[in-house]
Formats: sequence, C-alpha cells, structure tokens
Amino acid sequence: MPVTPVPANLNYDMWLGPAPWREHVDLQAESGSVHWNWRWIMDYSGGQLTDWAGHHIDIAHWGMGFEQTGPVAITEAKGEYSKESTYDVPNAYRFKCTYANGAEIVVANQSQLPRGRGVCWYGENGQWVFASRRGYSASSNKILQSVIGPGEKRLYVSNDHKQNFLDCVKNRKETIAPAETAHRSISVGLLGEIAMLTGRDLKWDPVKEVFINDEMANRYLSRPMRAPWHL
Repeated sequence: MPVTPVPANLNYDMWLGPAPWREHVDLQAESGSVHWNWRWIMDYSGGQLTDWAGHHIDIAHWGMGFEQTGPVAITEAKGEYSKESTYDVPNAYRFKCTYANGAEIVVANQSQLPRGRGVCWYGENGQWVFASRRGYSASSNKILQSVIGPGEKRLYVSNDHKQNFLDCVKNRKETIAPAETAHRSISVGLLGEIAMLTGRDLKWDPVKEVFINDEMANRYLSRPMRAPWHL
C-alpha cells in the first residue's frame, strides 16, 4: 500500500504507541478505517483469531470450568498467511488445546467449524450443545428442554456488562467477566498464534505462563518497545 500523509486530526506517533515505526498508509483503501483495519497487521493484533478469541474462548472456558487456567499443550497449529498484502495476520487458522484434565478445545476460523462461528461442547455418546450470538441449539430437544434442578449449578446472570461493573464497584462482588478470566480467554488465541509462527507443537505451563523447554517460543511472549514507551 502506498505511503500517505498523516491526517491532521491523528497523532500518529501516539497511535503507534510501543509498536515498531512504519510509515503511515491509508488502511481505509482496503475498507474500514485506521481504527478498524489495524487488527489485520501483526504489529498491532492477531487478526480474526485474537478478535474473536476473547469472546468465544471466554464462553468455552466458562462452560468447562477453565476460567482461571489455560491449556498445557497447543498442537496441530496451521495458519494461512497472505504474501501480497499489508495485512499479515493468518487468514485461516486451526489448532488444538489440551488441558490438564485431558479435555480438548479445537479453535478454528468459521469455515472450518461444522456449525460456524460459536462454541460447541461435545459430551458422551455424541451429544452436543452449540451457542453463538445468533442463539443456541443441541443434538436433541431433550437437552434444550431440560430444567436446572434445585441443587444444580446456576450461572451468574448479567444482561449488561457496563452496569454489572458499576454495580460491583458499589457492592464489591466479582464481575461476571473479571480481568483474570479475560486474560485466560485471550491467552488461548495468542498461544495459537505463537504455535503457528513457530510451526511446531508447544507445551505450556498455565501457572508460570511460560512455554516448557522452548526458548524460541518464549521470545514471542514479549517484544522490544519503541522508545520512549517502556515497562
């Protein structure tokens, strides 16, 4: 994409922040605007994978009781990357995460998922439950019509995240989506990105949050910051 003048109302240096310096280009040329299409450039984001991981992995972890942990292995990671575009994030992706109890989560782009974008849990005897922003479905009406009993687990109910946060500031309860849960959700997307970039299976310590016996992979956990940004 050709270099273009920085808009008068944009502090481009501040917009880049700690990311590596690059000349300004008009990302709007490929639809959207600079404040949308940044997500397709690896210096700033991880593409559709990290865009949706915070949403769907959050729900998958919630349903499996993994909100305070992460996988112990990331395997079978494959990504497809454009070689002729400014946008260098994976256009398609698929990888498998294995957790300490043996449970597995397969993460993939929409076209590789049997029921499209969303979360599907598989149980015994081929039973399944699917949930997305469009609604939910299951392998049988019996599952959908089941009633939660008095002694069974009931989920935290919140129809407004903003109001839930404000309420919790006052009542000191934990929010429905606490920071640690968000961190564990997006971590899965980032771990998948690293597995695709390294091109190999990885072992992960969800307590120390480092890759096991893989210094190259651990280098992807941070990067140098462009001056004057620092931690």
